[in-house]
Amino acid sequence: MNEFTDIVVNPSTRAQLTALKNPARRRLLIGSAIAGLFYTTPAISATPRSSTLFSFSSVPIGLASDTVVAPPGYRWSVVAAWGDSITGVGKNISADASDTAAEQELQFGMHHDGCAFFPEKGSSSKGLWVVNHEYTDDGLLHPGGMTPWTAEKVHKSQAAHGVTVAAIARQSDGSWKPVPSPLARRITSRTVCGISGPVAGHSLVKTTLDPSGRSINGILNNCAHGVTPWGTFLTCEENFNGYFVKSGSPTREERRIGLNAKGFGYRWHEHDARFNVDQHPNEMNRFGWVVEIDPRNPNAQPIKHSALGRFKHEGAWVTLAKDQRVVVYMGDDQRSEYVYKFVSRKAFDPKTNPTGAGLLDSGTLYVARFDADGSGRWIALEHGRNGLNQGNGFPDQAYILVNARLAADFVGATPMDRPEWVAVHPKTGEVYVTLTNNSDRGDKVPVNAANPRARNLMGHIVRWTESKRDAASGDFKWEIFALAGDREHSENHLRGQIKGDSFGSPDGLWFDKRGILWTQTDVSTSTLGKGAYANLPNNCMYAADPVSREFRRFLIGPKGCEVTGVDITADYTTMFVNIQHPGETPSERSDPQNPTAISTWPDAEVTRRPRSATIAIWRDDGKPVGT
Repeated sequence: MNEFTDIVVNPSTRAQLTALKNPARRRLLIGSAIAGLFYTTPAISATPRSSTLFSFSSVPIGLASDTVVAPPGYRWSVVAAWGDSITGVGKNISADASDTAAEQELQFGMHHDGCAFFPEKGSSSKGLWVVNHEYTDDGLLHPGGMTPWTAEKVHKSQAAHGVTVAAIARQSDGSWKPVPSPLARRITSRTVCGISGPVAGHSLVKTTLDPSGRSINGILNNCAHGVTPWGTFLTCEENFNGYFVKSGSPTREERRIGLNAKGFGYRWHEHDARFNVDQHPNEMNRFGWVVEIDPRNPNAQPIKHSALGRFKHEGAWVTLAKDQRVVVYMGDDQRSEYVYKFVSRKAFDPKTNPTGAGLLDSGTLYVARFDADGSGRWIALEHGRNGLNQGNGFPDQAYILVNARLAADFVGATPMDRPEWVAVHPKTGEVYVTLTNNSDRGDKVPVNAANPRARNLMGHIVRWTESKRDAASGDFKWEIFALAGDREHSENHLRGQIKGDSFGSPDGLWFDKRGILWTQTDVSTSTLGKGAYANLPNNCMYAADPVSREFRRFLIGPKGCEVTGVDITADYTTMFVNIQHPGETPSERSDPQNPTAISTWPDAEVTRRPRSATIAIWRDDGKPVGT
């Protein structure tokens, strides 16, 4: 994800039930938690116990390099980068990025993020690759950058957003490439989507362009993702507010989601009036949703599922309850926001409903409260429950879902340190969430037991176990799995408690079916290699053991990148990883006159512009990756 989430927009003055405001009480609870509840394994030692889950040699941290570094015995290659043809035979990016918007609509978009591999009939050598494209850097996307700024450039920027569906196949040398397929396509910020659930057809999403409130043009800022048991892809709209502007004073609801007069500098509103809230006040309500895409059916319309709530979705990770109801875990990726889950009303039955039709249309949205004693509960965001009624400013369920943050504020949810990816252990059902960082913790928002560090620069990972190990339960037990931090340079009063290799700002998080927890980092470009991150010059990817809590460095990315998104073939012999925004500047906007100032990865001979890309990683000996 990008760093446009830095501004805190959680102004709630409602007392948070989990805040630890008394300093002495806070020290007691946190100290006890670190000593007992949270850390049940030994502290860092010179020779920590090695995990039995993985056997590769840790990649040593060195000087920042402009390439991917993997363990000895591993190879990697680029599968597809921004501007590559989605079929492998169409037009690839021009050397100066002078491609038209129409050409970009047939090429991989910018800034690869969440992703999934859908094998062809169980194959480990061919399948559909589905990948999100989070945002655009217009200094790279257009010759001359944003000067002049035109309708065609807006169209191209919109075309570089969204999702790519491409067929990929393993080559004889072990690499992977896109291949022709009738299923290959792009879903962009101009693709027509439907909407389901309580908000469909509601007055809050009706516009002059769509008086029915049921047909939405485009998806925005697609960050992480999820995969359903029936084989569809969930893409999640994150920082959607930054594409909209409003010259007048924002309403309470608009302020809570972060609308302002400037946006994030995309300037779409200058040539697409939909993004001017003064002219189209309901258009922004049509973004910020979880969107379902059927990779294998190009005729199926993408559907925005309003029952899952509207906020800055990092992802939507799916599991099944004991009674086979669908459970979706979600993080709202901004400082001091919340963790949510959705539980469907009906159960999934692959015999009677193999496509999962309607399962994400109705159910209950919950928000998490993490109590100081290690217990937690899920609070229903449902009209008529927990004070969410007309008298308290919540007139109906559609309003609650469109304004999920306001509802979560009202019921006293626990504000977290940027909740991002969620992962569910394939064997135990334990649930993990990355909390990337929060420098405002202890200042603008109180310290609490689940977020125990003031000015949390390094972030941490929390895990919980649902009551009776049932994902649909209303309560859970939680603990801190890892406090991230460089042991030598941590600026926090509680130093990192990490076995093995240290890391900071955890973001991507994913379990493979063997039970290895893969963790990816997103230290901001302005921070990498400095201060607390002096020993972490580039972002990385780690394998972690949930039992021993050892983190072992598996991959180091090129300069200025974020490592995000991962999947693996069924035989574990090829892993796919996304490298996002290589060469990113501290401002996150590249200089169009000097696009190679930081990075030329992955292929300076193709274009002088650094390009986000998916890479494939495999072992020389053909054995499974990681073990």
